[in-house]
Amino acid sequence: MCERKCRIKKDKRGHCRTRINDQGVIYTLNYDNISSISANPIEKKPFFHFYPGSRALTVGFWSCNFDCPWCQNYDISKVEPETGDRITPHEFVNIALANACQGTSLSFNEPTLFAEWGIEVLRLAREHKLYNTIVTNGYMTKPVLQHFIDAGLDAANVDIKGNAAAVKKYCHVNVKKVWRNCATMKNQNVHLEITTLVIPTVNDDLKVLTGIGKRILDELGDTVPWHLTRYFPAYEFSAPATPVSFLEDADAVARELGIPFVYLGNIPGHEYENTYCPHCSELLIKRSGMAVAQLNIDASRTCPQCHTDLTNYFRL
Repeated sequence: MCERKCRIKKDKRGHCRTRINDQGVIYTLNYDNISSISANPIEKKPFFHFYPGSRALTVGFWSCNFDCPWCQNYDISKVEPETGDRITPHEFVNIALANACQGTSLSFNEPTLFAEWGIEVLRLAREHKLYNTIVTNGYMTKPVLQHFIDAGLDAANVDIKGNAAAVKKYCHVNVKKVWRNCATMKNQNVHLEITTLVIPTVNDDLKVLTGIGKRILDELGDTVPWHLTRYFPAYEFSAPATPVSFLEDADAVARELGIPFVYLGNIPGHEYENTYCPHCSELLIKRSGMAVAQLNIDASRTCPQCHTDLTNYFRL
């Protein structure tokens, strides 16, 4: 399933604790066993360039294949599968339709760990004309990612948690696999947005962030928005919250590199959570509380002020 590729001994579980070897057969403990479900603005994922103002029925399960000590969702990602509400893929899609959601989102914890259930949801949702999104650390194997894409994956927000050294030290994985999967999604027309939680002592270095920004441009292109998100102490990590001034400096560096759409997250009311035309600075999307407050761009995806064609940057 994931790039850890655990070899699970008899009667044991893998690293994420969601797969068990029972008499030589690997079973998932995560199928239809959800931890959380809610209808959210798509901006909450965050997706800022993918059907802004729409709602996605969002679901999470249990555990994670990363070891991040700062995890913001540790109450579900740091525990083994528990007995939650049982919801089948058909029931989930029906709930989305009944609540006037435009799409689905596999989120809250790592979708790779409930891929068997999630891929069924994507197929069903596509049949009902719903869009499909995931929020992921990007550490699935090539075949599993291809299954997601073939089933109807429309958009992904991928966490890039730092440079290779930091990701190895704190998450105990190889970030090259994440970049590989980002490129695969981009090359197969999956809408892609990147999020980096900026954490003091881990990746709060302008050189590190410059390296990530350059790699976004070189390997994924300038159509990919980059969310620089403010960290707050959580789980086992007690470093102080990221200074807003540092995030603003990082934003300036990213824009100087040539990334046209950079956003600052977890700073309610900040002007850099809005979308501006990269050519004339016209306000295109004003956001408030993780939702759209004003939408000044229509299906033509053209700036209303300077008429610049922004087709490659948005799905509306």
